[in-house]
Amino acid sequence: MHCGSLERHRLTWLYFRNRTDLFDKPPKKMLHVAPEAVFHKLFRRLPGDAYITADLYDPKAMRKMDITNIDDPDETYDVIYCSHVLEHVPDDREAIREFFRVLKPEGWAILLVPITADKTFEDLSVTDPAERTRLFGQPDHVRVYGPDFVDRLRDAGFIVTVTSPSDMLSSDEAVRMGINHEAGQIYYCRKT
Repeated sequence: MHCGSLERHRLTWLYFRNRTDLFDKPPKKMLHVAPEAVFHKLFRRLPGDAYITADLYDPKAMRKMDITNIDDPDETYDVIYCSHVLEHVPDDREAIREFFRVLKPEGWAILLVPITADKTFEDLSVTDPAERTRLFGQPDHVRVYGPDFVDRLRDAGFIVTVTSPSDMLSSDEAVRMGINHEAGQIYYCRKT
């Protein structure tokens, strides 16, 4: 039997459950960007209007949102979760600044990207889908990230904690849960 989740989803769910206060009371107002179905089912259990999904293109999302220009006041959200979206966004730095702006002072964000290079590489002049696939791995990606992704988060003002699977799981637990290094890292971002 398979749950249908990816390794990164299983790792992130463990992080949400074991290392955050997401499910503590009072409810947290959460922004989930480009919601994955596996998490949408779990997060929509948050009471009232505490859980909001947003996407620029997906009509199933609760709100249409350009994350480089979020139409919410400063300090709106307690939690922001955005996974594997920023590599699609031409101005990812502006999106990260917007996340910082709309996050409450004591809030936190989990911002995930695939780390597939030694150093972040982007070239916004590349628009040909075949060339984007060659350079960035997919026709709709505009960059590949390296471990220096954390610098982009810090440049926006975030205090960042990076957690790897080995920081959370023993080797036996990782095998049992089907989580290895390809699950990536968790970038937990706070304002204070």
